[in-house]
Amino acid sequence: MSGLLPGAYSHFERDIKRWIRGRVTIFTSLITPTAWLIFVGLTLPAKFTNDYLNFIAPGILVMTVLFSSLQGGIFLSFDKVLGYLNKFLALPSPRESILFGKVLFIITRSLLQVTIIFTIALLLGAVVNTGMAGMAAIYIGLFLFGCLISSFAITIAILAEDFETYSAINGLISMPLFFASTALMPLDTMPGWLRVLASINPVSHIINAIRALFLGDWGAGIEGILKIALMAIIMVSVSVIIFRKATVD
Repeated sequence: MSGLLPGAYSHFERDIKRWIRGRVTIFTSLITPTAWLIFVGLTLPAKFTNDYLNFIAPGILVMTVLFSSLQGGIFLSFDKVLGYLNKFLALPSPRESILFGKVLFIITRSLLQVTIIFTIALLLGAVVNTGMAGMAAIYIGLFLFGCLISSFAITIAILAEDFETYSAINGLISMPLFFASTALMPLDTMPGWLRVLASINPVSHIINAIRALFLGDWGAGIEGILKIALMAIIMVSVSVIIFRKATVD
Protein backbone atom coordinates (compact mmCIF):
# COMPACT_ATOMS: atom_id res chain seq x y z
CA MET A 1 0.00 0.00 0.00
CA SER A 2 3.06 2.22 -0.36
CA GLY A 3 2.14 5.48 -2.06
CA LEU A 4 -1.54 5.29 -1.09
CA LEU A 5 -1.61 8.51 0.94
CA PRO A 6 0.53 10.63 -1.45
CA GLY A 7 -1.54 9.32 -4.36
CA ALA A 8 -4.81 10.11 -2.59
CA TYR A 9 -3.56 13.59 -1.76
CA SER A 10 -2.66 14.23 -5.40
CA HIS A 11 -6.21 13.37 -6.51
CA PHE A 12 -7.66 15.42 -3.63
CA GLU A 13 -5.53 18.44 -4.58
CA ARG A 14 -6.52 18.20 -8.25
CA ASP A 15 -10.26 18.10 -7.46
CA ILE A 16 -10.03 20.93 -4.92
CA LYS A 17 -8.32 23.19 -7.49
CA ARG A 18 -10.90 22.27 -10.12
CA TRP A 19 -13.76 22.99 -7.68
CA ILE A 20 -12.36 26.35 -6.53
CA ARG A 21 -12.16 27.49 -10.15
CA GLY A 22 -15.95 27.07 -10.38
CA ARG A 23 -16.85 30.06 -8.20
CA VAL A 24 -20.43 30.22 -9.47
CA THR A 25 -21.00 26.59 -8.46
CA ILE A 26 -19.66 27.27 -4.95
CA PHE A 27 -22.08 30.18 -4.54
CA THR A 28 -25.15 28.43 -5.95
CA SER A 29 -24.57 25.33 -3.79
CA LEU A 30 -25.13 27.48 -0.68
CA ILE A 31 -28.40 29.05 -1.84
CA THR A 32 -30.70 26.06 -1.25
CA PRO A 33 -29.73 25.26 2.40
CA THR A 34 -29.69 28.98 3.25
CA ALA A 35 -33.16 29.42 1.76
CA TRP A 36 -34.42 26.47 3.81
CA LEU A 37 -33.08 28.03 7.01
CA ILE A 38 -34.61 31.45 6.35
CA PHE A 39 -37.89 30.70 4.57
CA VAL A 40 -38.75 27.44 6.34
CA GLY A 41 -36.90 27.59 9.65
CA LEU A 42 -38.06 31.09 10.52
CA THR A 43 -41.55 31.09 9.04
CA LEU A 44 -43.12 27.61 9.07
CA PRO A 45 -45.52 27.16 12.02
CA ALA A 46 -45.10 23.80 13.81
CA LYS A 47 -47.27 22.46 16.61
CA PHE A 48 -44.64 20.07 18.00
CA THR A 49 -42.06 22.76 18.86
CA ASN A 50 -41.85 26.44 19.73
CA ASP A 51 -38.42 26.77 18.11
CA TYR A 52 -38.59 25.34 14.61
CA LEU A 53 -35.28 26.95 13.59
CA ASN A 54 -33.41 24.94 16.22
CA PHE A 55 -35.36 21.85 15.18
CA ILE A 56 -34.69 22.17 11.45
CA ALA A 57 -31.06 23.41 11.62
CA PRO A 58 -29.61 19.86 12.13
CA GLY A 59 -31.61 18.66 9.14
CA ILE A 60 -30.27 21.49 6.96
CA LEU A 61 -26.67 20.72 7.98
CA VAL A 62 -27.19 17.07 7.07
CA MET A 63 -28.97 18.06 3.83
CA THR A 64 -25.89 20.09 2.85
CA VAL A 65 -23.61 17.07 3.30
CA LEU A 66 -26.12 14.69 1.69
CA PHE A 67 -26.65 16.65 -1.52
CA SER A 68 -23.03 17.76 -1.81
CA SER A 69 -21.76 14.19 -1.32
CA LEU A 70 -24.18 12.69 -3.82
CA GLN A 71 -23.27 15.35 -6.38
CA GLY A 72 -19.58 14.66 -5.73
CA GLY A 73 -19.78 11.40 -7.64
CA ILE A 74 -20.10 13.50 -10.80
CA PHE A 75 -16.36 14.25 -10.66
CA LEU A 76 -15.53 10.56 -11.04
CA SER A 77 -18.21 10.17 -13.71
CA PHE A 78 -16.59 13.01 -15.70
CA ASP A 79 -13.15 11.41 -15.32
CA LYS A 80 -14.57 8.16 -16.71
CA VAL A 81 -16.25 9.80 -19.69
CA LEU A 82 -13.25 11.98 -20.57
CA GLY A 83 -10.77 9.11 -20.23
CA TYR A 84 -8.82 10.52 -17.29
CA LEU A 85 -9.69 7.54 -15.07
CA ASN A 86 -7.86 5.09 -17.34
CA LYS A 87 -4.81 7.37 -17.30
CA PHE A 88 -4.91 7.56 -13.49
CA LEU A 89 -5.11 3.77 -13.27
CA ALA A 90 -1.87 3.54 -15.25
CA LEU A 91 0.00 5.56 -12.60
CA PRO A 92 2.25 3.67 -10.13
CA SER A 93 0.26 4.69 -7.03
CA PRO A 94 -2.35 2.17 -5.74
CA ARG A 95 -5.66 2.43 -7.60
CA GLU A 96 -7.49 2.84 -4.30
CA SER A 97 -5.79 6.24 -3.99
CA ILE A 98 -8.23 7.49 -6.65
CA LEU A 99 -11.21 6.46 -4.52
CA PHE A 100 -9.82 7.81 -1.23
CA GLY A 101 -8.74 11.07 -2.89
CA LYS A 102 -12.25 11.57 -4.27
CA VAL A 103 -13.88 10.75 -0.92
CA LEU A 104 -11.56 13.12 0.93
CA PHE A 105 -12.29 15.90 -1.56
CA ILE A 106 -16.06 15.40 -1.38
CA ILE A 107 -16.05 15.44 2.44
CA THR A 108 -13.80 18.52 2.59
CA ARG A 109 -16.06 20.36 0.15
CA SER A 110 -19.16 19.36 2.14
CA LEU A 111 -17.71 20.47 5.49
CA LEU A 112 -16.63 23.83 4.08
CA GLN A 113 -20.20 24.39 2.91
CA VAL A 114 -21.52 23.17 6.28
CA THR A 115 -19.36 25.72 8.10
CA ILE A 116 -21.01 28.58 6.21
CA ILE A 117 -24.53 27.20 6.75
CA PHE A 118 -23.76 26.48 10.43
CA THR A 119 -22.60 30.08 10.91
CA ILE A 120 -25.77 31.43 9.28
CA ALA A 121 -27.91 29.17 11.49
CA LEU A 122 -26.19 30.43 14.65
CA LEU A 123 -26.56 34.05 13.52
CA LEU A 124 -30.29 33.44 12.94
CA GLY A 125 -30.68 32.20 16.51
CA ALA A 126 -29.97 28.45 16.55
CA VAL A 127 -28.30 27.26 19.77
CA VAL A 128 -26.03 24.26 20.45
CA ASN A 129 -26.61 23.47 24.12
CA THR A 130 -23.59 21.13 24.34
CA GLY A 131 -21.28 24.05 23.56
CA MET A 132 -18.00 23.90 21.65
CA ALA A 133 -17.46 20.22 22.49
CA GLY A 134 -20.88 19.46 21.05
CA MET A 135 -20.04 21.40 17.89
CA ALA A 136 -16.87 19.33 17.50
CA ALA A 137 -18.95 16.16 17.91
CA ILE A 138 -21.39 17.46 15.26
CA TYR A 139 -18.50 17.91 12.81
CA ILE A 140 -17.26 14.38 13.56
CA GLY A 141 -20.75 13.04 12.90
CA LEU A 142 -21.03 14.98 9.64
CA PHE A 143 -17.55 13.78 8.59
CA LEU A 144 -18.57 10.15 9.12
CA PHE A 145 -21.87 10.73 7.33
CA GLY A 146 -19.87 12.28 4.47
CA CYS A 147 -17.71 9.11 4.34
CA LEU A 148 -20.87 7.00 4.12
CA ILE A 149 -22.61 8.99 1.38
CA SER A 150 -19.53 9.92 -0.69
CA SER A 151 -18.41 6.26 -0.77
CA PHE A 152 -21.89 5.33 -1.93
CA ALA A 153 -21.81 8.08 -4.59
CA ILE A 154 -18.39 6.97 -5.87
CA THR A 155 -19.63 3.38 -6.07
CA ILE A 156 -22.66 4.44 -8.12
CA ALA A 157 -20.43 6.57 -10.37
CA ILE A 158 -18.03 3.69 -11.06
CA LEU A 159 -20.90 1.31 -11.86
CA ALA A 160 -22.98 3.75 -13.95
CA GLU A 161 -22.40 3.43 -17.67
CA ASP A 162 -22.36 7.16 -18.38
CA PHE A 163 -22.91 10.61 -16.90
CA GLU A 164 -26.66 10.63 -17.70
CA THR A 165 -27.21 7.37 -15.83
CA TYR A 166 -25.37 8.66 -12.77
CA SER A 167 -27.36 11.92 -12.80
CA ALA A 168 -30.64 10.00 -13.10
CA ILE A 169 -29.80 7.76 -10.12
CA ASN A 170 -28.68 10.76 -8.10
CA GLY A 171 -31.94 12.58 -8.80
CA LEU A 172 -33.92 9.46 -7.98
CA ILE A 173 -32.51 8.92 -4.48
CA SER A 174 -31.45 12.35 -3.16
CA MET A 175 -34.82 13.96 -2.44
CA PRO A 176 -36.55 10.75 -1.15
CA LEU A 177 -33.64 10.22 1.29
CA PHE A 178 -34.12 13.74 2.66
CA PHE A 179 -37.92 13.86 2.82
CA ALA A 180 -38.24 10.29 4.19
CA SER A 181 -36.24 11.31 7.25
CA THR A 182 -36.73 13.26 10.48
CA ALA A 183 -35.36 16.45 8.89
CA LEU A 184 -38.68 18.31 8.86
CA MET A 185 -40.76 16.58 11.54
CA PRO A 186 -40.24 14.15 14.45
CA LEU A 187 -40.83 10.43 13.97
CA ASP A 188 -43.95 10.26 16.16
CA THR A 189 -45.84 12.82 14.07
CA MET A 190 -45.39 10.93 10.77
CA PRO A 191 -47.89 8.61 9.08
CA GLY A 192 -47.17 4.94 9.79
CA TRP A 193 -45.66 4.08 6.38
CA LEU A 194 -43.38 7.11 6.45
CA ARG A 195 -42.33 6.33 10.03
CA VAL A 196 -41.09 2.90 8.91
CA LEU A 197 -39.03 4.41 6.09
CA ALA A 198 -37.64 7.19 8.29
CA SER A 199 -36.65 4.80 11.07
CA ILE A 200 -34.34 2.80 8.74
CA ASN A 201 -33.04 5.83 6.85
CA PRO A 202 -29.40 6.63 7.82
CA VAL A 203 -30.21 10.31 7.21
CA SER A 204 -32.62 10.15 10.17
CA HIS A 205 -29.96 8.61 12.42
CA ILE A 206 -27.43 11.38 11.85
CA ILE A 207 -30.10 14.11 12.07
CA ASN A 208 -31.38 12.70 15.38
CA ALA A 209 -27.82 12.51 16.72
CA ILE A 210 -27.04 16.11 15.80
CA ARG A 211 -30.42 17.30 17.06
CA ALA A 212 -29.69 15.60 20.40
CA LEU A 213 -26.39 17.47 20.60
CA PHE A 214 -28.22 20.72 19.82
CA LEU A 215 -30.58 19.97 22.73
CA GLY A 216 -27.81 18.94 25.15
CA ASP A 217 -28.33 15.15 25.11
CA TRP A 218 -24.81 13.69 24.86
CA GLY A 219 -25.93 10.06 25.22
CA ALA A 220 -28.29 10.03 22.23
CA GLY A 221 -25.85 12.13 20.23
CA ILE A 222 -22.87 9.80 20.69
CA GLU A 223 -25.04 6.70 20.16
CA GLY A 224 -26.26 8.06 16.80
CA ILE A 225 -22.75 8.99 15.70
CA LEU A 226 -21.47 5.48 16.52
CA LYS A 227 -24.24 4.00 14.34
CA ILE A 228 -23.18 6.23 11.45
CA ALA A 229 -19.52 5.27 12.03
CA LEU A 230 -20.42 1.58 11.68
CA MET A 231 -22.42 2.25 8.49
CA ALA A 232 -19.52 4.30 7.08
CA ILE A 233 -16.98 1.51 7.73
CA ILE A 234 -19.22 -1.02 5.96
CA MET A 235 -19.92 1.29 3.00
CA VAL A 236 -16.27 2.29 2.51
CA SER A 237 -15.27 -1.41 2.58
CA VAL A 238 -17.94 -2.29 0.01
CA SER A 239 -16.89 0.66 -2.13
CA VAL A 240 -13.22 -0.45 -2.11
CA ILE A 241 -14.17 -4.00 -3.16
CA ILE A 242 -16.43 -2.80 -5.99
CA PHE A 243 -13.88 -0.21 -7.14
CA ARG A 244 -11.15 -2.89 -7.33
CA LYS A 245 -13.36 -5.26 -9.34
CA ALA A 246 -14.56 -2.52 -11.70
CA THR A 247 -11.05 -1.29 -12.46
CA VAL A 248 -9.36 -4.64 -13.05
CA ASP A 249 -7.60 -4.64 -16.44
